[in-house]
Amino acid sequence: MMAVRIRKGDRVAVTTGRDKGKTGDVVKVFPKLDKAIVQGVNMVKRHTRPTGSVAGGIIEKEAAIHVSNLAHLDPKDDKPTRVGTKVLEDGRKVRFAKRSGEVIDS
Repeated sequence: MMAVRIRKGDRVAVTTGRDKGKTGDVVKVFPKLDKAIVQGVNMVKRHTRPTGSVAGGIIEKEAAIHVSNLAHLDPKDDKPTRVGTKVLEDGRKVRFAKRSGEVIDS
């Protein structure tokens, strides 16, 4: 298990696989599995049976993707970057883009 530096709401780019080059926002993170769900990326078709409230059919939705296949987008120029952590003068621990030094956390 690796330390997951990706959080819900982050802008990420896919670095490998069939969706390489796509970007999107992280919808959900699964730290124990080292996976995340990214909006509009890794779409799969799910065949569902009709139930009382949901109509049946083929539903397309996002599947989880491993965090090693994702890279943060630099807040400055929207290019993939690695992420580091540092402690600010006021004592807050924040993530920053190694490419530009820009702080990712607000």
